[in-house]
Amino acid sequence: MSEKASSDLGRTLRRILYQNHHPVYISPDPLELVREFDDPREREVAALIGALFAVGRVPLIIRAVEQVFSALQGTGGLHRAVSNADAGELRERLGAFSYRFFDVTETAALLKGIGVTLRQYGTLENAFVEGYRVKQCVYDGTVALVTALTARDTPLRTHLVPDPRNGSACKRLHLFLRWMVRSDSIDPGGWNFVDASELIVPLDTHLQRIARTLGLTQRRSADLRTARDITCTLREFDPADPVRFDFALTRIGINPEANFLDLRSEAQ
Repeated sequence: MSEKASSDLGRTLRRILYQNHHPVYISPDPLELVREFDDPREREVAALIGALFAVGRVPLIIRAVEQVFSALQGTGGLHRAVSNADAGELRERLGAFSYRFFDVTETAALLKGIGVTLRQYGTLENAFVEGYRVKQCVYDGTVALVTALTARDTPLRTHLVPDPRNGSACKRLHLFLRWMVRSDSIDPGGWNFVDASELIVPLDTHLQRIARTLGLTQRRSADLRTARDITCTLREFDPADPVRFDFALTRIGINPEANFLDLRSEAQ
């Protein structure tokens, strides 16, 4: 990238950030529900559930996450509910719950997997850090967390929990990490061990198209290599917190009331 192109891209990113990185643009987003939890131990459970269901239309995602939270209410909090209940109890609480290709059996298995992980490690952060701490590598951390969640429940080895070892972008896992590691007016944070500089953008096909339009990547596949490539470019403009641009970029096409740019003309 030439010096002029880099300068133009930096100016565009700053404008997008300035115009769209505001709490007023959070809704609609499952992040709304996650931000309601003040206790970090509760919040990480809520964030993982909210992020893993982030597939499809946002209003339907929010409704599904609300249904799961409601099924766990009255048990002293999400952390306590998933830690103490077995899969049968969780299925009973969930009733006839289903969302897209996530049925009640798989959802109960997820909740059980979270509970087993909490009993073993105390927090989801500790399970993640088990892999992350050696090289300060987010990839190793996600592998450790997924291994902990799925080790005892075969149903989770399907769609609900993505596995970074297959090369996919694992957008939902990286969205969860963004919510828990970053802490500002948008992301509530709660984790203290992981460095925001190591995060990877939560990449889907929508963000990948925006990234190509802006020149953040030339890659065409929305996979982990592309997510890392985009993050590497963003790191040139904010080495300490490259993923802080993610929220503002993803508002494009999500919230029609946000003050958007003509990205194509801006990037030229």
